[in-house]
Amino acid sequence: MKQRWVDGNHFALLENGEAFFPRVFEAIAAAQKDIYLETFILFDDKVGRALQQALIEAAQRGVEVDMTIDGWGSPDLSEEFISALTQAGVRVHVFDPAPGMFRRVHLFRRLHRKLIVIDDTLGFIGGINFSADHLGDFGPEAKQDYSVEVHGPIVHHMYAFAQAAVKKTRERRRWFRRDRGATPRSFAEPQGALAAFVWRDNHRNRNDIERQYRLAIRLARQRIVIANAYFFPGYAFLKSLRKAARRGVEVSLILQGNPDMPIVQYAASMLYHHLLSAGVTIYEYCDRPLHGKVALVDDEWATVGSSNLDPLSLALNLEANVMIRDRAFNAELGRSLDRLMKESCKKLSIEDIQEPTWWRLVRSFFLFHILRRYPAWMGWLPTHAPSLKAAHRTQTTASVEAVTQEA
Repeated sequence: MKQRWVDGNHFALLENGEAFFPRVFEAIAAAQKDIYLETFILFDDKVGRALQQALIEAAQRGVEVDMTIDGWGSPDLSEEFISALTQAGVRVHVFDPAPGMFRRVHLFRRLHRKLIVIDDTLGFIGGINFSADHLGDFGPEAKQDYSVEVHGPIVHHMYAFAQAAVKKTRERRRWFRRDRGATPRSFAEPQGALAAFVWRDNHRNRNDIERQYRLAIRLARQRIVIANAYFFPGYAFLKSLRKAARRGVEVSLILQGNPDMPIVQYAASMLYHHLLSAGVTIYEYCDRPLHGKVALVDDEWATVGSSNLDPLSLALNLEANVMIRDRAFNAELGRSLDRLMKESCKKLSIEDIQEPTWWRLVRSFFLFHILRRYPAWMGWLPTHAPSLKAAHRTQTTASVEAVTQEA
C-alpha cells in the first residue's frame, strides 16, 4: 500500500479525552459493518470498561470488530476483561506479547499506533490511549493530548492499512471464508483538505514520518510550532530546525515542563542551548504532563498522530500520523497551541541555561558525534517480525494462536 496525498477530506480536532472518548463511543454505537481499533494502552479503568462495553454491544449486533493492543503497553488486563470481549465475538489481537524479559530481544519495538476506523467511512487518529489519565478528573497527572476525527477518501487508506494488519490472523481463523479486501468508496464532493496517511514500520517505511516533518520544516517561510511529549530527534532534524530559525522562520517548541517521566525532560534539556542559540523558541508546558504529538507549519500544513520525536518513535516503534494541508484545520490547531503557550507554558531563554563550560563541551561532543548517528544505530536492533496473537472466544491471552505480522 502506497502513502500518497488525496483531496476531499475533513478533519475535526479532538483535544483530550473529554472530546475524544464521547465521539469514539458514539461512532462505535453507530457502526454497521466493521470496526478496526489499534491502541498502545488499554487499561481496565472507567475508560477501558466503557470501550469494552461499546465493542461488546457492537459485536452482539453483528458488527465485525478487530481490536489490537500492544502486549507491553497493556500488560495487566485480566482474563475476565479479555474473555468478555472474545465471548461476544470481538477479535482481540495482542501485538508481540512478552513472555519474559530475557526472551524478548526486541523489547522496544512496540505497536504505538492509536488508530480507529469504522465502516470505511470514519476514522480517528492521534495520541490518545484508552485510559482514564486522558481525562481532567484524573488529577494533576492527567495528560494533555490531541486526536482528529477523519472523514473523506483518506479514511479508506486507514481502513486498508488496518485491515491488512490483522489479515493473516483472520485468514487463519476463517480460512474457509473468502477475504474480499477493502473496496474503495466513492465520495461525491472533492472539496476539502489534502491529506496523507503516513506510517512508520521496520521494513519499507522506516523514516516516512520524519521525512514528512523535515520536508515541511524546509519549506516553512513564516511559522513552525511543534508540540511533542518526548523530544529527542536526530541531528538532521535539529539541523533543519536551526536552519529554519536562522532564515527568519518563527520556530516554537512546546515540550514537557511537568513530565510523566523526568528522564524525558532531562534528555530534551540537553538540546536547549543548541536550539536557543540558533533562535528557536522553547516553551515548557507546566499545567500537567504533555502527551501530544502535533505540529503545524505556516498557515496550511499540520500533522496529528502517535509519533513522538525521539529514538523509540523515529527508529523502533510502529507509528501512524496523518499529514493535513488545510487552512481551517491549521488555524484551529494553532489557536489551541497558542493558548497553551500563552496560558500554560514557561518560555525559556538562553540565560536560563546555566551550565559550566566543561559540560557544554561534553554536550557539544555528544550532539555531534552521538546524536547524529543514533537513527542508524537503533536500526541495528533486531528487526525480525513480532507476532500478532489472537485470543479465541473461549480463551484468554494466556492461550493463543500465534501468527506473524510484518513489523
